[in-house]
Amino acid sequence: MKHYETVFILNPVLSEEQIKETVKKYEDLLVSRGAKMVSKEDWGLKKLAYPIQHKKSGFYHLFEYTVGGDAINELEVEFRRDERIMRYLTVALDKYAVAWAEKRRNRNKQKA
Repeated sequence: MKHYETVFILNPVLSEEQIKETVKKYEDLLVSRGAKMVSKEDWGLKKLAYPIQHKKSGFYHLFEYTVGGDAINELEVEFRRDERIMRYLTVALDKYAVAWAEKRRNRNKQKA
């Protein structure tokens, strides 16, 4: 099992309920494939660096988890099929990135 981080951008026209429903859908998909969720972050509505599908902003979400590689393909296929997802990026984390992500989580907890 490898450590992964996925950031995805949701369409800004979605309601709060639709956003929660979409995030829950992908979390459930990962957990059903044997993933262990390490962290979930809602970064909120952010301005995009360039327009995507004629939209200038989007709702950012981050998942950090451990799972086997076959689940990543299934997750990305679902992202491509879902019109609510504007962009996504999944990255496999090495030991240094895992340590940095843990520091970032601790720093965010202290701020809150």
